[in-house]
Amino acid sequence: MALTSLKERVQAKAQLSVPHDGIEHSRGEDVEETPAGHDAQSTVVAQWLDRYRADVAAALPRHISVDLFFAALRPVLPKLRRCTPASVLQSVITCARFGLIPDGQQAVIAADDRIATFVATYHGYVELMYRSGLVRSVVTGLVYEGDEWSWEPTAPAPLDFTHRPDVLAPKKDRGEPLFAYAFAWLDGGARSAVAVVTREDAEEIRDEFSSAYRRAEENGQKNSFWHTRFADMHLKTAVRRMAKLVPKSAELRALVEVEQAAEDGKPQILAAIDPETAALEVEARQAAKAAEASQDRPVPCLAVKKGRGRAKPRRRNRDRKRR
Repeated sequence: MALTSLKERVQAKAQLSVPHDGIEHSRGEDVEETPAGHDAQSTVVAQWLDRYRADVAAALPRHISVDLFFAALRPVLPKLRRCTPASVLQSVITCARFGLIPDGQQAVIAADDRIATFVATYHGYVELMYRSGLVRSVVTGLVYEGDEWSWEPTAPAPLDFTHRPDVLAPKKDRGEPLFAYAFAWLDGGARSAVAVVTREDAEEIRDEFSSAYRRAEENGQKNSFWHTRFADMHLKTAVRRMAKLVPKSAELRALVEVEQAAEDGKPQILAAIDPETAALEVEARQAAKAAEASQDRPVPCLAVKKGRGRAKPRRRNRDRKRR
């Protein structure tokens, strides 16, 4: 499904008046809320899912069923009842295009000042890294004051970093988190550098780049992910920093652009990658890998035909000249 046709579907089905060159929505516009009754709410959710089932199914990768996606989405929709219809549809379609389940583990669809926003968790980033085929393993974690650890960036991997958490100790005895880290083992056997993000680093990034955090601070609600899920956002910052140190797929690059679009107040769907483009990139990468493998094979020796002796050259031309 091409991106332009998807944009037209969002414009038509959300019944919005938008300019020809894009999709717009205002955070301050009035939105009709879903009825408060449980039965009425369930009916509205069921109608919404039925109405957009074909669009979501077309956006999802083949390995994820629409029923699985809807099972995670069903309890989320009532929380978005005050959001604009266009932003709800865009966030759901964008989440589906990346093949991430909005279950709070891989991805979250949340209301941000009447705008539904798709946010990938650090688990979602790791999932896309695995799916690319370029990364074999990703290791991430938080180092607490009571843990044993060492980090020597100049030492060769894997001796440069060690972490021995005391997982059996009570949380109060482990102390406060010192920093988050992330590194990856690549498909060829090499290991990336270790990305380290201290708590101070995470707070500086939050204050400078997270508009959702600033809005939550200004309105006094303090309900952004930096407020409610700081540890996850800390780990996500480390994973995103590590992603710059490994080969990135088209999907992973697009995911960064989609989240930046949300921070800039732009529609996320316009930055989402076309699944067909991702599929073509995967096929091209596999073909290149196969070509490199074929070059590594030794060139077979050509069979030599055995004969009794060397054949004498024909002398027809010379005989003709003599005549």
